[in-house]
Amino acid sequence: MLAKALTIAGSDSGGGAGIQADLKTFAALNVYGMSALTAITAQNTCGVTAVQAIDPDVVEAQIRAVVSDIGVDAVKTGMLFSAPIIDGVARTIRDLALLNVVVDPVMVATSGDRLLQPDAEQSLRTTLLPLAAVVTPNLDETAVLVGHAVKGLDAMQAAAEAIVGMGVKAVLVKGGHATEKATDVFYDGTTMELLTAEVVETNNTHGTGCTLSSAIAAYLARGLPLLDAVRQAKSYLTEALKHSLDIGQGSGPVGHFWHVTYHL
Repeated sequence: MLAKALTIAGSDSGGGAGIQADLKTFAALNVYGMSALTAITAQNTCGVTAVQAIDPDVVEAQIRAVVSDIGVDAVKTGMLFSAPIIDGVARTIRDLALLNVVVDPVMVATSGDRLLQPDAEQSLRTTLLPLAAVVTPNLDETAVLVGHAVKGLDAMQAAAEAIVGMGVKAVLVKGGHATEKATDVFYDGTTMELLTAEVVETNNTHGTGCTLSSAIAAYLARGLPLLDAVRQAKSYLTEALKHSLDIGQGSGPVGHFWHVTYHL
């Protein structure tokens, strides 16, 4: 049976992040990808110049359309932008009893442009995070969720415990280049794991968060247990970073199809 995954996220016109990165990741990992668009961004490797949100009813209709016909084995949420969209997505996930939900709490783009309205943060905490199989915040997003700066492994572990204490089933606090050996902290209320990966020196990191969370969703759709899915997703992202693409004048995208020879 072909595994199927749905991304609920914004569009990146530059192709490096958002639903474009998610669908590339699903395809690279042999999962059939579907999408529910939440926003359109005018974006490239240098930044975001415009954002247009999709009507929340249309977002919900997209989800219901694909679930009712094709079915969904895992869900990844990315840029949701506003409280009405978050509330609608959460309601639809509950109504349809969707499982294997990976929430990437997208707040700010790699370029520094804000992708979540400030008044939507509470909706994210109270309506969507409790539905997640795992939430994947970076250090900046973790700081917003816990209400203070998070620096160092001890602080990351404490933040992971605090986030699970909010009703989240599991969290992956991403350390990235801020920690030695690119260490992330995984916690599910019982198991605390420090997951390390090779540090890849590259300026082309556009879409790394989208790629990691969609890779976790892809592996969950294929039936892997959560911690195994996280480990496999980190390995996939490391290779994608090693084969990142020097495209554009800013931060280029990772190489989602690193196992395919690019003709440059």
